[in-house]
Amino acid sequence: MGTFILLTDRLSRLLGVVSAALLVTAVAIVCQMVFVRYVLGESTYWQTELVTYALIASTFLGAPYVLLTRGHVNVELVPLAVGPRSRFMLALIAYGMSAILCGVLAYYSILFWYEAWEGNWDSDTIWAPKLWKVYLAMPVGFIAISLQYVADLCCLLSGREPPFGIADVNAEAA
Repeated sequence: MGTFILLTDRLSRLLGVVSAALLVTAVAIVCQMVFVRYVLGESTYWQTELVTYALIASTFLGAPYVLLTRGHVNVELVPLAVGPRSRFMLALIAYGMSAILCGVLAYYSILFWYEAWEGNWDSDTIWAPKLWKVYLAMPVGFIAISLQYVADLCCLLSGREPPFGIADVNAEAA
């Protein structure tokens, strides 16, 4: 189980780096696009589309890293209001349901990606990139976040991490 958690941690961190690189690339392309359009007075035909795809891919690929670092929006009112046993059960349900949801989304995004690949879809623009390359970020991101939820469940069940990252106040005082 420790190897699975370690490999999932590394995958999430790697995808976080890829996500950050995509964001930096998108910013650089926007700057280049502004320069080409307004300084050189030339038209742009691929930049807007690539920036859009990079930002969307960054969102899907960065989600496992955000989950790993507990960066998602988390309302702690209920977990803080209940006792440690109820908090554990609530975390078990939340992590489990989230893993199942992301697994289902991974399955359907794989089907969607495969349809684009098999159908040789391309964008309806002048640039016309192959859409299977663009859509690949969805199944990769959903598979990785599903694995991260399973790793979080393993950490919860093994006692490596407290539910929702909230340690029992009474256990800390002892």
